[in-house]
This record gives sequence, structure tokens and C-alpha cells, in this order.
Amino acid sequence: MAAKDTKNIKLAKQIYDALSTEFPDSSCSLETDCPQNLAIRGILSAQCTDKRVNITARQLFDRFPDMESIASQEPEVIAEIIKPCGLTASKTKSVMAFAKKMTDEWGGVIPNDVDALMEVPGIGKKIANLIVGEVYGTPAVVVDTHCKRVMKRTGITDSEDPAKVEKDIMKAFPEAQWISIGHLSVDLGRKYCTARAPKCGECPLSSFCKRRI
Repeated sequence: MAAKDTKNIKLAKQIYDALSTEFPDSSCSLETDCPQNLAIRGILSAQCTDKRVNITARQLFDRFPDMESIASQEPEVIAEIIKPCGLTASKTKSVMAFAKKMTDEWGGVIPNDVDALMEVPGIGKKIANLIVGEVYGTPAVVVDTHCKRVMKRTGITDSEDPAKVEKDIMKAFPEAQWISIGHLSVDLGRKYCTARAPKCGECPLSSFCKRRI
């Protein structure tokens, strides 16, 4: 094993131990009432806060409680509801494509398959990983903006490319931690490791974070 990999494994253990102590109840910040609804929330989450997604998704599912009712709507109807999440045209296309996949091809069961999920327009690796991780517990890393920022600042990765960041995390952290390290990174990114004016002096990683030493 390369010296850098060994160093990163040790660093990853420090990070995980500190974050799991700081955030013992860390979990997905999107509401997870049922698998298909979570997937729709994942689609809506692109460049939008989870808080706004949860609010908007509740309104969507109050009107259309299942995939059949979403798939049968005119796109304009869905677009009007999800507009607050931004990127309305592309997200409308993705939401409806997912609903149709669920009803026409998948028999109402989300596949535990990242590649199959990525056949839906608008579902990239990040959202596909989120879905299989949360629905099936399949080890997968969700590299969102918080995770990417935290992992680069701490020294786990030196890349801005989500695919490279994902690989670096998978090499450094045990498979059993891949899902939870994403949630923990979000918690840290929101509370301490913010994009602007991070609270490094208060951060639980300050004693060994690359940004600080």
C-alpha cells in the first residue's frame, strides 16, 4: 500500500471518529418516508437546499401521492409545483421520466443498481448513490458540495472532481462508513466548515485538518 494511502486511512479514522462523536444522530437531511419519494427529492435537490426540497416535495406528494399519478400529468402541472426548487424544465423532465420508469419498466420497485438509475435523465452518480444507499443500504458515497469541500480541506483528496473525490473517499474510509461519511460531511459543512468564513477554531477536526496545519 502506498504511503499516501496509509496516511489517508489514518486521517479518515480521525475524521470519522471526531465527526461521529460531534454528530451522533447524523442522517439523511432529505425526508425518507418511502423509496420512490426519496428518489424524487434527490432529483429536486440539485442546486437547491434540502429544506426547500422537503417543503416542495410535500406539496407535490399531497397532490399526487404515487408514481402513476405523477407520470400521467401534463409536464406543466408538475413544473408549476416544483418551480421553487429551480432548474424547472430539467427537473420536470427528470421527475416524470423517473415516475414513468417506475410504472412502465420497474414494476414499482426501485432497482438496487446505480447504472440503471442513471438511465433516468437528471439522475447522476451522486443521486444514484444516494438512492441505493438510503433505500437498500448499499455502500455508496454521496459527494455533494459539502462533502467535496470537507474532504479537500481535510486532505483526503486534492481534487475538485466529484468522481475523483468519490474514489479517494472509498480508498480512505471503510466500506461500512461510505454512507454515513456523506451525512457527517454535510453536518460539518453546515455547522463549521462553511464555504465562506469557516469556523475553524470551533471545528472538531481543527487539530489535524490540512487547512489548519
